[in-house]
Amino acid sequence: MSVSAVGFDLDYTLAVPTRDRETILSEAAAAAGAPPLSREAYLRAHQNNLTGETRTPIFESLLSEHDSPVDPEHVATAYRERITDAVVPVDGVEAMLTGLRTTYRVGLLTNGPVVAQEDKIDKLGWRTHFDTALVTGSLPAGKPDVRAFEALLDGLGTSPEETVYIGDSVHHDIAGAHDAGMIPVQVVGPDCDDPDPRAIAHIPRDVLPTKLPELLADL
Repeated sequence: MSVSAVGFDLDYTLAVPTRDRETILSEAAAAAGAPPLSREAYLRAHQNNLTGETRTPIFESLLSEHDSPVDPEHVATAYRERITDAVVPVDGVEAMLTGLRTTYRVGLLTNGPVVAQEDKIDKLGWRTHFDTALVTGSLPAGKPDVRAFEALLDGLGTSPEETVYIGDSVHHDIAGAHDAGMIPVQVVGPDCDDPDPRAIAHIPRDVLPTKLPELLADL
């Protein structure tokens, strides 16, 4: 069966922050009057909160470790505003998405709270770039849970074997898409995981806009 649809991860696949997230987290904590927060602890808390409206539960968990009186919602807002402000598209991906939609159904499946990820999509101006755009905060489960990928397939109206999924995370994107029966393609480069053999191809992020259409045409 030929490929009829393409799904994408968002962060570190199609868009990247202009500043490192550890710095952004430190700035947000300081702005909200919170104690210094560990990026590693944040990632653990984030993994436990892939569904929901906001990052407030994430910061509730982090601040509870410090017995801090700071309102978690204030820290979540400060972090969201800075992350949204810092996100920019990878060079060439907007033209790539426009071109792909002339041939394929194109979707987005991104992990995270609804408000945070929707803000990024709006800031990038990408509402019209996808046939379906899903944030796991509004789903029963986040990636790598098969249910997240099934929701993407439902939105695309395609079967797993005719759908390619592109992402940078081995755990969330490549393993999840593979287990869902989709065709995984891994983005590699700075801030990305090492190449995983379950992916049918590994494409450096800076050449994704040129190499991915070529790969899809050969499948």
